[in-house]
Amino acid sequence: MAKYDEQFKLDAVRRYLSEQHSYAEVAREVGVDYALLRRWVAVYQLHGRAGLVRPRKRYSAQFKFEVLKRIEQDGLSDRQAVAVYNLGDSGTIGKWRRGYDEGGMGALAPRRRDSPAMPHKYPPEPTAKDMTEKQLREENAYLRAE
Repeated sequence: MAKYDEQFKLDAVRRYLSEQHSYAEVAREVGVDYALLRRWVAVYQLHGRAGLVRPRKRYSAQFKFEVLKRIEQDGLSDRQAVAVYNLGDSGTIGKWRRGYDEGGMGALAPRRRDSPAMPHKYPPEPTAKDMTEKQLREENAYLRAE
């Protein structure tokens, strides 16, 4: 669940746009960081009300590459690119850039997140190396009895 719902964001953006107050003043009034309010206003101005709703989305490697390429070509800041493409936050672009720098296009491909393997219910049988001399004698006696 989002920390701030769409209506709260919309009210804050409209308050900033309709009044002659700074980002810091409006942010203080509504109780958010001014940088967050700036992001909401920028996204609202580019995408309207739909920009304030963040659908969880996975992006293709090609899309990520296009965003990085446009940032480089047009000299966009990460914050500007976030507003233009309606992404979550500028940290997302930083992750993409680091991944691309370290691993190329392959690092931009979405990865499936597997859940960790379940632990075994029963511990494995001890091997002869793990057994003490007494345990080995007991096992030998048991096997002879069969």
